[in-house]
Amino acid sequence: MIRTVTLLSAYVGLEIRRTYRDPGFVVFGLGTPVLMYVLFTSIGRGSQPVDAGWALTSMVGLAAYGALGAGLSAGSAVAEDKSTGWLRLLRLLPLRPGLIVAGRAVTGSLMVLPAVLLVLLTGMLLNGIRLEPWQWAALALLLWAGSLPFVLLGIANGYRLSPSAAGTTNVVVNLVLALFGGLWFPISEFPTVLAAIAAWSPGHLFGSLGWDTVAGGAPAPGTVAGSLGWTLLFGAYAVHSFLRPATKG
Repeated sequence: MIRTVTLLSAYVGLEIRRTYRDPGFVVFGLGTPVLMYVLFTSIGRGSQPVDAGWALTSMVGLAAYGALGAGLSAGSAVAEDKSTGWLRLLRLLPLRPGLIVAGRAVTGSLMVLPAVLLVLLTGMLLNGIRLEPWQWAALALLLWAGSLPFVLLGIANGYRLSPSAAGTTNVVVNLVLALFGGLWFPISEFPTVLAAIAAWSPGHLFGSLGWDTVAGGAPAPGTVAGSLGWTLLFGAYAVHSFLRPATKG
């Protein structure tokens, strides 16, 4: 058990160091959601103060978008590792497949937190958003923990696809989940039927974790249950994708 924990910790530490040495992730993964938030709350208002409700709603949505993108980006690194033979070496370690996927998920989740915190800090400094201390803490923690299904989805795509295909797929998935989930614009603006479907999409359930928190309440049971369901589904997909290359030689 101790040996397993030691190996897993060393693996996670190595992957974290590799990730944060990538300037592309630092610039685009962390900078894009902040830039989008600044644009969404600044363009078109001239000298008028920003609408406080929109500034708050957009802050949560763009923090969720940043977390979603950072989580999915873990899959691109997995695909690159597969092409270099790193995944074949991992399979020689005395770690079960589920633990290797879990280690990747931990690495991906640690990539998410800075993306969330930077958007929240921008909302506080740029638009003067004020929340109770417990709300700031709960918001950051929920968006961090709630990003797990997207980390698993990105990892699954990385195991299953080539590096170029995984990168393109995760970018497209990121945009679709963000747009369809109402992270950029409220789903109340969608047609009725589409809005009803979008309400149960993984992106919207993720954003709702934050929107419920800043509204002063706990996330709805349906939101939590839906998020857990997507986590289990994407987790099973990740483990299956990890095992699939091995069974094919």
